Amino acid sequence: MDDMSHHHHEEKHELHSDDHCAMHGKKKRKDWLLIGSILIIIVSLVLHFTAPPTPLISIFSESVVQLLQKMWWGILLGILSVGMIGSIPRELMTYALGKGGTLNGIIRATGAGVMLDLCSHGILLVGMKLYERGASLGQTMAFLIASPWNSISLTLILWSLVGFKWMISILLLSFVIAIISGIIFDKLVKKGVLPQNPNHTNLPENFSFKKRLSDHLKTIKLTPMSLIRVAMNGVKDSKMILRWIFFGIVLAALIRTFISPEIFAQLFGPTIGGLGATLLFATILEVCSEGSMPIATDMLLRAKAAGNTFAFLMTGVSTDYTEIMSLKETTKSWKIAFFLPLVTLPQVILIAILLNSISV
Repeated sequence: MDDMSHHHHEEKHELHSDDHCAMHGKKKRKDWLLIGSILIIIVSLVLHFTAPPTPLISIFSESVVQLLQKMWWGILLGILSVGMIGSIPRELMTYALGKGGTLNGIIRATGAGVMLDLCSHGILLVGMKLYERGASLGQTMAFLIASPWNSISLTLILWSLVGFKWMISILLLSFVIAIISGIIFDKLVKKGVLPQNPNHTNLPENFSFKKRLSDHLKTIKLTPMSLIRVAMNGVKDSKMILRWIFFGIVLAALIRTFISPEIFAQLFGPTIGGLGATLLFATILEVCSEGSMPIATDMLLRAKAAGNTFAFLMTGVSTDYTEIMSLKETTKSWKIAFFLPLVTLPQVILIAILLNSISV
């Protein structure tokens, strides 16, 4: 039991240090983006059910209400998922990554990326930590490419917004890009084009996944209080995601208010020009991937361009300045950092063109 309590203490300490990292050193500072977005949403709801003073405010408040009506169940299920994942011991998640340099390892890393429900900047910290702990370059890239929007809560939100068919198609295609990119990066390392991870290590031989999982399952007690605790932890750990989801709702409502469906469809339509505008928009708009979800949805539902939705969600990974700089800092290699867009963008563009031709 002493061993177990020591382990839990260690795990708690690690989680706290992660929280400090995720907050980028902003100790006890108010999250004005979250507060501001929530206030705008609350005011919009009040105005919607009273008398909006102007037609523009009426359109804006109606857009906020429509988005919330579609997203609320996905957000709630997502928060609960975050709480449940947060209770899984760290080494079980590490084991989920598997052996580096293998297809199985890349598939596992992709799965782990989807399982971890964090904002893309939070996932970046985890990805960099995994590299420092010895994950292969291919695994690290597969993890990063799969995870920024492909978390459980965001997949549920995407389902609630665009329906199951498009959600599963976009999800599977991003899986494909993550796995292909992971294989390419591992092959580039083997050929000596890119440097190998100097932190490469293997799991201890005496580590038993079944035993550790069994020990963990024995500690789980399903009581009303434990479920409340999971939900509360889910809310706490989701703050970083929720701030971008709510900000994304405000942004999408603003776009709906000031850009007519005709202009939107023309600008981000299923054409090469529309795809180019989407890639440019996604690169310039420095919004956490979670915040881009409502905007990406509009590209599918209003512009009738499924490929642009996919490109918008994926380009946030490939061309994100913070991602490229973090890779450079962690791997000490500009080459690795610039190979991220080089490897992923052509795949994203090809799939986007194919999806646009189907959705027309």
